[in-house]
Amino acid sequence: MFVQQETIFALATGAGKSAIAIIRISGPQTRDALQALAGLVPVPRLATLAALRDAKGRVLDQALVLWFPGPSSFTGEDCAELHLHGGRAVIAGVISALAALAGCRPAEPGEFTRRAFLNGKMDLTEVEGLADLIDAETQAQRRQALRHLDGALGQQAERWREALLQAQAAVEAEIDFSDEGDVPADVAAAMAVRVQFVLQDLRALLAAPPVGERIRDGFHVVIAGPPNAGKSTLMNALARRDVAIVSAQAGTTRDLLEVHLELDGLPVVLVDTAGLRAASDEVEQEGVRRSLARAERADLILSLREIGQGGADLIVASDAPQLDVLTKADAHPGATAHKSLVISARTGAGLDRLVAEVANRARAGLVGGEGGLITRERHRQALQAAEACLTRLIESPNLPIELVAEELRLAANELGRISGRISPEDILGQIFSSFCIGK
Repeated sequence: MFVQQETIFALATGAGKSAIAIIRISGPQTRDALQALAGLVPVPRLATLAALRDAKGRVLDQALVLWFPGPSSFTGEDCAELHLHGGRAVIAGVISALAALAGCRPAEPGEFTRRAFLNGKMDLTEVEGLADLIDAETQAQRRQALRHLDGALGQQAERWREALLQAQAAVEAEIDFSDEGDVPADVAAAMAVRVQFVLQDLRALLAAPPVGERIRDGFHVVIAGPPNAGKSTLMNALARRDVAIVSAQAGTTRDLLEVHLELDGLPVVLVDTAGLRAASDEVEQEGVRRSLARAERADLILSLREIGQGGADLIVASDAPQLDVLTKADAHPGATAHKSLVISARTGAGLDRLVAEVANRARAGLVGGEGGLITRERHRQALQAAEACLTRLIESPNLPIELVAEELRLAANELGRISGRISPEDILGQIFSSFCIGK
């Protein structure tokens, strides 16, 4: 078990005035902190009403106190929660009283969860699932985050890793007890079965569409078209707020604007872009360049043009599907009868049909997303590295036994990086820094 000398504390609920505020405490001095503030240590997991006092005996609040002795706690250490009245003065008073205690200090971002990881309460994919659950804005993101919090990817990676470790153990045993330079037939056969099993799974997972990453990051829809085609007006209408500046002057939008939406429970990132034309202004040229680059990475492009007008001067080079949208129907009476998708962002005409079409495209692009195990680039990189090691084994049947053992070790290590059994400190720091202070 990871042993920490310092006890940490933090406000676990939102800052500001609220009905209830929760302060979390974790570490070896937790019991002493409860005795100092509440004058008691409650029965484990039984909420107990107590008066909290500072070092001078002044009452700070009447609070509910909960005690979670380790290792049966979130962090694996002794933990406690103080459920206070949510006034700012109450919170500040209790925080000050805790800070005055020897061996206690404010927690850093993600430190509670980091201690849970270091004490074996969570693997790294479960930590990431918890972070995604906190950040989830749509139902699809929530469901996917819960699957990872339950260990979907981490447990699968450990099964693959265990199979490779068994193969590695057999090979290394042969190294220790055999004078032969190559892998004996019986050892090679047993190893090949395990390697083929893992390699087949890895290749299937890596070949699948990146729906897990799309669920987490959102289905990206880029609004593109010539200047004054109504792109910013459409952006504001779909966001239901003024996100972009709307002007009759061409070239008003110079940079990319993003809005995160939820359509039928799915995450959609809507991107407004600069008008696509051969601009002479240096700033507008940069805006156009960024717009084209973003469109290349889009999942769907809404190609806008005003009814009766031509399209953009510049062509978007993207493999993403494009949906042609005719705009400003309110200025062209009778245009709504046109067979193409015709809208008026000002009056709302045709917007329901457009939203339904985008939602259908997003649903098709994210189908199976809740079953996607890969949600981060680091997952994909580790799986690709493991797959490369195993591929070299399969394609090199006469590889010396020492190199066979080394390839198996490298592949197992890459899989270990996914769950956090083997992870560089900089990766851990990056992951935990994304959490709030009280988590």
